[in-house]
Amino acid sequence: MTDTVTIVPAARRNRARDPHRRQLLPLRAAALLYVALLVGIPVCFLFGKAFSAGLGTFWNQITQPGAVSALELSAKVAAIVVPVNTIVGVGAGMLLARRQFVGKRLLDLTFDVPIAISPIIIGLSLFLAYSKIGAFGPWLFARGVMLVFSVPGVVLATMAVSLPYVLRSIVPVLIEIGESQEQAARTLGAGMWRRLFTITLPAIRWALLYGIAVTLARSLGEFGAVLVVSGNRAGLTQTLPVYIYSAWDQNFNDVGAFSGAVVLAAISISVLIVLSILRARERRLRVDIA
Repeated sequence: MTDTVTIVPAARRNRARDPHRRQLLPLRAAALLYVALLVGIPVCFLFGKAFSAGLGTFWNQITQPGAVSALELSAKVAAIVVPVNTIVGVGAGMLLARRQFVGKRLLDLTFDVPIAISPIIIGLSLFLAYSKIGAFGPWLFARGVMLVFSVPGVVLATMAVSLPYVLRSIVPVLIEIGESQEQAARTLGAGMWRRLFTITLPAIRWALLYGIAVTLARSLGEFGAVLVVSGNRAGLTQTLPVYIYSAWDQNFNDVGAFSGAVVLAAISISVLIVLSILRARERRLRVDIA
C-alpha cells in the first residue's frame, strides 16, 4: 500500500496559518462594502437604467447628433490637454524633485490649487480673467482672441483642472529613485535628453502612465469649470459631461443622460483596466526574469 503525500507550498501554509490575515478580514469586508455603496452599486444602477429601454434605444441615444458632437469635442480636448499636461507635469516634477530654488514651495502649492478648490471656482476665475468684462478679455477680444464661450476656453478650463495629476504621480517616484543613475550617465557623457529618455522616464514609467490615465479620465469627465467657460452651446462648446447635464436637467431626456454617462464611464474604466493589466503583466515578467 502506497501512502499519498500532499506537498503544500511553504508560502501557502504560512498564509493559511497567519493569524493577521484573519484579523484583517473584517477590515477588508468593511472597505469593500464602503466602496460598493459609494461607487459599485450606483454605477451598476446607472448601467441598468441606460439599457432598461433596450440596446436599440441606447444606441439611438448615443448616436444622436448632439451626443456625437459632444463626444468628439471631449476627445479633441483630451487629445490636446493630456500631452500638454504630461509634458508640463514631467518638467515640473523633475524641477521639484531634483532642484532647490527660490519659490519652490510656492510652485509646489500652486499645483495643488486645482485639487483644493472647486472646479466651478476655477471656471469663474477664468471667466473673470478672459471674458469681455475680465482683466485681459477686452485686450484679447480687440485682437480677435476669444477664450470664453469657445473651444479654446474649454481646453483652457480642462487643462487647469487636470494639471496636477501627472506631477503628483511621478514626484514621489523621482524622489525615491534618486539621481545616482543619472549622475553616472552624465559622467559617461550622456546628454540631458538621452538621460531623460533612457534612464528617468523608464524608471518612472508606471507612475507616469497612471498619471496620464487619471489626467485623461479627468479631462473627459470635467464638468464644473467647462460649464462656466463654455456657455453650454449645443454642437459648439458642449462636451459630453455638459451634454449629459443638458439632457438630464434641461431636455428631460433621462435615457439620453444615462446613455451618455455610461459611455463616459466605460471609457474611463477601460483606460484604468488596460493600465492595470499592463502593470500586472510587467510584474509577471519581472518575476520570470528573476
